[in-house]
Amino acid sequence: MSQNTALLLIDVQNGFFNKEFGLYKSEEVLRNITLLHNKARESNMKIIYIQHLFGNSIGIQIDGTEMGNIHSNITPKEDDIIIQKKTPNSFYQTNLHNILQENEIENLIVAGFQTEFCIDTTIREAYSLGYKVILASDAHSTFNSELFKAEDLINYLTYIYSKWFAKLIPTEEINF
Repeated sequence: MSQNTALLLIDVQNGFFNKEFGLYKSEEVLRNITLLHNKARESNMKIIYIQHLFGNSIGIQIDGTEMGNIHSNITPKEDDIIIQKKTPNSFYQTNLHNILQENEIENLIVAGFQTEFCIDTTIREAYSLGYKVILASDAHSTFNSELFKAEDLINYLTYIYSKWFAKLIPTEEINF
């Protein structure tokens, strides 16, 4: 893949993997995110980590705790970029767009959590800003909700993404 591509890992934080929360296909998704991370690292691709600061919005404080930390499978290195955000949009009130422009990044490979919130909002914003987006189709997830099963929600949203906002490619088929 070209030098104008970056891997954007959104909210791959320990709290999402708490068994009590029931993240859909958590082990498979983490394995795929780890594979993407390692392939990007081996090819010297720029890796950008997005870390959500929740404050008290989820009823417990995880910022600055082990639950809020980036998962150890994809531990950032000293020269990696970590962007902290407070909303689902990785671009809103962050320097993500500036960093991408400074590094002449035109293409984003996206993986992480949650499909219907931070993945959705970030993909749509990236598209609107002119970036070409690849969503690793098997490297994002969410939880069951009162309205939708996680699998149904993911299938619906990825259908929408593929029609307009992003190209969907399975992890194994993404070349670096």
